[in-house]
Amino acid sequence: MGAGFGFLVFLLFLVIIVIMSSIRIVPQAHAYVIERLGTYTGTWSVGMHIKMPVIDKVAKRVTLKEQVVDFAPQPVITKDNVTMRIDTVVFFQITDPKLFCYGVENPIMAIENLTATTLRNIIGDLELDQTLTSRETINTKMRATLDEATDPWGIKVNRVELKNIIPPAAIQDAMEKQMKAERERREQILIAEGEKKSAILRAEGHKESVILEAEAEKQSAILRAEAKKEATIREAEGQAEAILAIQKANADGIVLLNESTPSDAVIKLKSLEAFGKAADGKATKIIIPSEIQGIAGLAKSIVEVGKEGNAPQA
Repeated sequence: MGAGFGFLVFLLFLVIIVIMSSIRIVPQAHAYVIERLGTYTGTWSVGMHIKMPVIDKVAKRVTLKEQVVDFAPQPVITKDNVTMRIDTVVFFQITDPKLFCYGVENPIMAIENLTATTLRNIIGDLELDQTLTSRETINTKMRATLDEATDPWGIKVNRVELKNIIPPAAIQDAMEKQMKAERERREQILIAEGEKKSAILRAEGHKESVILEAEAEKQSAILRAEAKKEATIREAEGQAEAILAIQKANADGIVLLNESTPSDAVIKLKSLEAFGKAADGKATKIIIPSEIQGIAGLAKSIVEVGKEGNAPQA
């Protein structure tokens, strides 16, 4: 009984091992190609699967992610017989695992050889200058050709890029000299444009300075004229006010004189004072009325009497 129990345990352990080895889990973005006794039976997608022990096997594990392959530089000849080397980068994705597994023996090598052949055909129709300036056109033509050719292999070519174009050394030297000459020419153009702009700015600055100086001189002349005008007006107003004050004083004097009703003697004395002032002038002959002459004699007598009264007594 002990031997029979041990055998059952062994069988149970063996069954568990077989079951565990038959379970397969396909990860994300992958696919498994399954063969049964050497014949394709199906493609497992993402998830858990159980295969038949011994008779089923996973023939190929295929990744469905986009893949990138960088091919070594390939020698090509342009239409004008210039040999250059071009390396390419191909972005592709497996769309049918079955065709990818059974369509071609070595898919990557097949894509590389197809890329080199297609590149030689396209470059052979272009001249050197066109090759250097038509990368986008070359990329588009290569992608279309490769995508069509790899379709039976379950491969989709998404993009093709010319990574580097290497012309011969002599042509590289000529291109570098040409680029240097072009850079120097552009530098001279930029210098000339800078000097031109600088001269224009200096001329505009001088013009603006002259305009500002003229405007300042104009404003100064206007201010001087206005100041002189204002001074003249003030002086005229002062003289007018002085004349008015004198006239007013004379008028007030006449009014007061009229209001005081002066006697004839006062009037004659005032007249005498007026003639006295007139005598101080430059006139050589003065005619004195007879009335004033009498008054003058009277005034002289009064003055002499005053002098005698002030003289000292003997």
